[in-house]
Amino acid sequence: MSDWEYVKDRTAADGAVWRSTDGSLYKRTGDADLQAEAEFQRVVAGLGYPVPEIVDVGNENGCFFVVERAIGDISLHEEALADAKEHGYLGDGVVRTASAVASRLMQAQAMHPLPTTPWFDRAAFAADVFAENPDFDTARIHTTVNRALHRMAELPMVYGHLDYGLPNVLRAGIIDWQHHGPVPLGYDIYPALDIVAFKGGGKGYATTPQQRDAYVTALDETSVPLIGRQISQYLGDFLLVKCFFFLALMRPSDPSRHDKHIKWQYRRALFTIGLDQYESTTRIDTGTFPTLEQFTAQYR
Repeated sequence: MSDWEYVKDRTAADGAVWRSTDGSLYKRTGDADLQAEAEFQRVVAGLGYPVPEIVDVGNENGCFFVVERAIGDISLHEEALADAKEHGYLGDGVVRTASAVASRLMQAQAMHPLPTTPWFDRAAFAADVFAENPDFDTARIHTTVNRALHRMAELPMVYGHLDYGLPNVLRAGIIDWQHHGPVPLGYDIYPALDIVAFKGGGKGYATTPQQRDAYVTALDETSVPLIGRQISQYLGDFLLVKCFFFLALMRPSDPSRHDKHIKWQYRRALFTIGLDQYESTTRIDTGTFPTLEQFTAQYR
């Protein structure tokens, strides 16, 4: 590794990220999951997805590695943090860039639809959610999920990221396709600003209703020529799945970790708020979500 500078350990995976001394390449190390990700990334690169070019793969010191061409130095999440230091919200420039990158992805996705296939359980980590929260494994919730899935079945299936958000978006493309899988067109990209609210204020910035509206409006300007409809009408359905995603694997194994217990209860509360809103309107307004600090004050 003498030609590489250590950047960080990989998130939710074995291995680390390294950068070449001239900054032109990134190297990730890992196991069979990273190998599968690299193979997938090469496939979608060939379909026109805005992803880093893979220039080398192999095995070294008992680990699989993949070398990618750099597509930028900082993510839109890091740009948003810099904006927030000045005024508390991500800047409108980040919103415009996020819209442009997401539109590029959606155009490539729409050009290569997949056969209809089950996707919810993988994208939502539903089995984990129900295992950790058995009181949510009810007819009411399954009926609501089926309603959302029926609505989303109107959309074409495409290869998706499954963990799309500002931390994985750079001005030139999207990185970290570890959790890839089939999704309805729009599922990855439309909730990207709304999901900031699930972090409870812990992202270091917030989004305004005007920014969220501007973002999905820009995406609709792309989706209408592609498939003849505004995909924003399915944003509530996407966010219902995100209510599952952000609750998964939150239940603490150590009962003495009060902080983790609070976060688990907080995500359960957001799940319930989202469910109630969706049942009434098929929409979810993340602007009504309490912050973790507000929830903690009430919980105590």
